Amino acid sequence: MAGFADTTELALMMIDARGIITYVNKAGQRLLGYERHEMIGHTLDLIIPERLRGAHSAGVARVGGGQPSKLSGKTVEVAALRRDGTEFPIELSLSVWQGPDGVVMGGIIRDISERRQRDTRLHRLAHHDPLTGLPNRAQVNERLGAILAAGGQAAILLFDLDGFKKVNDNLGHATGDTLLQALAVRLPAVLDADAIPARIGGDEFAVILPDVGDPMKASAAARSILDAFRQSFTIGDHVLKLGACVGVALGPAHGADPEELIASADLALSHARRDGSPGFRLYEPAMRSAMAARRLMKDELLQAVGAGELVLHYQPQIDLESGAVFGAEALLRWNHPTRGLLLPATFLSVLESHSLALQVGGWILDEACRQAAEWRSTGLPDMRIAANLFSAQINAGNLAQVVTETLDRHGLPPEALEVEVTETVVLENDDRVLAPFRELRDRQVGVAFDDFGTGHASLSTLKRFPLTTLKIDRSFVRDLLTDRSAGAIVQALLGMGRSMGLDVIAEGIETEKQQAALLAMGCRIGQGYLYARALPSEEFTRRFVETKGKARGKAAGSR
Repeated sequence: MAGFADTTELALMMIDARGIITYVNKAGQRLLGYERHEMIGHTLDLIIPERLRGAHSAGVARVGGGQPSKLSGKTVEVAALRRDGTEFPIELSLSVWQGPDGVVMGGIIRDISERRQRDTRLHRLAHHDPLTGLPNRAQVNERLGAILAAGGQAAILLFDLDGFKKVNDNLGHATGDTLLQALAVRLPAVLDADAIPARIGGDEFAVILPDVGDPMKASAAARSILDAFRQSFTIGDHVLKLGACVGVALGPAHGADPEELIASADLALSHARRDGSPGFRLYEPAMRSAMAARRLMKDELLQAVGAGELVLHYQPQIDLESGAVFGAEALLRWNHPTRGLLLPATFLSVLESHSLALQVGGWILDEACRQAAEWRSTGLPDMRIAANLFSAQINAGNLAQVVTETLDRHGLPPEALEVEVTETVVLENDDRVLAPFRELRDRQVGVAFDDFGTGHASLSTLKRFPLTTLKIDRSFVRDLLTDRSAGAIVQALLGMGRSMGLDVIAEGIETEKQQAALLAMGCRIGQGYLYARALPSEEFTRRFVETKGKARGKAAGSR
């Protein structure tokens, strides 16, 4: 038996009822760093860290005194001490039996240092983001859960990076990864010491503020996060400017558990995004009602598409000099079964974020071209149709192909169609977005910028984007006769359009005085209620198409 004990790799040790070491095999000597004679006759305290000796001595005394051992036959993890004073974790399997001289306690000892290190690494991987070293979503949930379960307060701030996708697409994922690491370094510098920043997704971050239930303190932290983005990030040779929106929720007021609290912050973030970057929003209970209404509308839109409830109405674009129809803009309407005819303002934001956006956008383009072809069959070959695009159509990557195939399917020449884009698209003026519009313009398809002058698009943006038409926003036309600044803006836009070789269309003309003022300024194309609201195709045909003598093509001097 002794031969086996000394050849096994398992460390074996025995003690008597007084805790005196009576046997240790060679594996045990190697593990603990002692020679046999240095251990035999010494108490177990020799290999027990000092802080644990009292508990071990009491347990040995109980078993040595004849009480049954609760650990006999079980495996436990404890700390042990080597000869050089280093402490390490062991796994101990304990047995107790009656020997010739009384109670004997024996143990099999395994060094579990590597397993502990592995467990620590796995725990870290499970709770930390490997790229930035910040806590991950799992740890955010754990920390929030612990705070809320203990009856404490905590604020959670969620934000993502505006422009990060463009960095990855244009400069590569290595640059994007370095940018995330740079942000992980910058965040702690702008936040209070007890704030816990975390990365919970690709470009999604969170910050936990323990013991914070005051909306003012949470708002101050949100402003600090936004301040972190005011300074550019220098990554290698690139100087990158990003923005952010922040959603804020307070626990337990806005959520009694981590899932509900994070969902509240996410709702606030959604509202902050809609408000525009940079900015932040604090959660309000009404947001949940609004989100439920959006979910209901998404479901209704799905049914509406299947039931053919979406229709196009057409608003005429007029040659202001002759009064002839220059073209028509196709505008989406929803024949709701219970709410009647709905204008886009009531459902467009939901539709644009719906998985149906690409399908509906394709249908709008196809239906507008079909209607234009039908009108042309009546003898009006030069009338142009304008159709609005969704971001989903542009992001799909095959816009020029889809437009060309749609025109071919309905036998229309390219100049019969004009696609309209919003400022959001125009501002995304990287080559991926610009390429299909350049291709369409080169094929003589019109490209219009809707509502110019109301947002952030600059003149340099216009110079780079392949436009053929500017549309002056109705707000400037409305105030044209009463606000000197509005008049100056309209005059400047008309002059800029002429110098850039663009058509300029004034929207929202409602009175003859507005029309006269625009004509005097050199505007040649307009649309608005003075001429007609957007009309169903049958009524548009009756009022503007069947009267062939009043229709004509490209407005003279409109450029």
